[in-house]
Amino acid sequence: MTLPDGKAEENGAIDPAIVDVLLVLRQAGIESGTSPWSLPKIAKRAQLPMSVLRRVLTQLQSAGLAEVSLEEDGRGHASLTQEGAALAAQLFSDPA
Repeated sequence: MTLPDGKAEENGAIDPAIVDVLLVLRQAGIESGTSPWSLPKIAKRAQLPMSVLRRVLTQLQSAGLAEVSLEEDGRGHASLTQEGAALAAQLFSDPA
């Protein structure tokens, strides 16, 4: 996989944090429809530190797979774009 910064992952493997965040964002889309989840909720579900979540979301946003909104007070929300939702649907089976 080529990352937005142009670097390829070593051994062709995808960063597990990216997989975790894609899965959680897919679950968010299924559970809440068009309402994006807060960054703390995503971090908790993905079991990632906020710093790692923000890095991954920046990469996904750069690749056009996620929409991220950050407010001046530091709060934020994220959701998958249509392209991100389509990719996540291909990567993961139905959670039901």
